[in-house]
Amino acid sequence: MNLMTVDGYHAKIDYDGETDQFRGEVLGLSGGADFYGSSPEELRREFKKSLEIFLDVCKEKGIEPRRIYSGKFNLRIPPELHKKLPMTAEAQAKSLNSLVQEALQTSVSA
Repeated sequence: MNLMTVDGYHAKIDYDGETDQFRGEVLGLSGGADFYGSSPEELRREFKKSLEIFLDVCKEKGIEPRRIYSGKFNLRIPPELHKKLPMTAEAQAKSLNSLVQEALQTSVSA
């Protein structure tokens, strides 16, 4: 995944063949903000403009700009994997939560 970061906000960057430009979509917001550019410099400028507009609107409306996460989510996995995970955690003297958290952290850090 191609990411661009501005002021602590991250955007996923893709190529849009219809417009022959790069499209950025800011991630983790409570609403949507996207932007386009033909070069990395233009893309970064447009990212800053789009983010500024989004943050201004949030401020005007009293909305938290970043999506809020509880730290909890449901996960659907195959029963056979579910059966193996607690045994693996126990064998490593860890909780199931710790085992899964470590695996997820490793995945997003890669």
